Amino acid sequence: MDSVERPNWAPGDIDLARPSIARVYDYWLGGAHNFAVDRAVADKVLADVPIIKAIVLNHRAFLRRAVRFMLSRGIRQFLDLGSGIPTVGNVHEIAQAADPSARVVYVDVDAVAVAHSRAILTGNELVNVLQTDVRDAKQVLASPEVQDLLDFDEPIGVLMIALLHFVPDAEDPRGIVADYREALPDGSYLAISHAGFEEGEWDPAWDDARGVYNRGVSEMCFRPKREVEAMFDGFELVEPGVARLPLWRPESPDDVDEGAAHFISFGGVGRKA
Repeated sequence: MDSVERPNWAPGDIDLARPSIARVYDYWLGGAHNFAVDRAVADKVLADVPIIKAIVLNHRAFLRRAVRFMLSRGIRQFLDLGSGIPTVGNVHEIAQAADPSARVVYVDVDAVAVAHSRAILTGNELVNVLQTDVRDAKQVLASPEVQDLLDFDEPIGVLMIALLHFVPDAEDPRGIVADYREALPDGSYLAISHAGFEEGEWDPAWDDARGVYNRGVSEMCFRPKREVEAMFDGFELVEPGVARLPLWRPESPDDVDEGAAHFISFGGVGRKA
């Protein structure tokens, strides 16, 4: 069965019988790099937490808008941390559509995501893929994948999309951001999207839904807006600051529905002066 179902983009060491979080997200985003086992898990989570797909899609839409904003400010090299599978609406497609010479390094600790990424990106010499833990900024920044492609004499766009809400307080998410900030040249940009609520907004009805997500996908730390803003220490936030994801520079009125003002994720972009 493996020989029948395995497409040519799937490396031979990937177990098609085990679901992958990266491929589950790929399925939710409308990508094609997933298998029946991934779709089964994804559909189960959706049945229990229907809003999860809208959340995932909004984080990806924010990624697109953030990358386009950085491109408009002259950024031509990007470091995508916790990238998953570079599926629909990915960084290198957006960046290289604007400038074919744009460079991107994708970083993820998930071996499945990295194997898929390398297979998908074969032949694109302006994109590197690094498998390592993004929490270790020194290791990421010193890697050949980063050093050979990114020029630290020029501004860099760093992307932490739907990443830091998987980092508990004990692992110091603000410290992780600071480690990257210190290495970036002036004029660099940072984009963060993060699941969260304002204080007092938590609905107890979400407890069961959060439990389903944590068991089926991964443990998540919801944080209020002020804590997301604090992650931008050392960066100048661009307008409109940290905002609900649908309200951060929407591209059309259709991007903002009636629930936008209470959407359960925040996003922002800052510039290192």
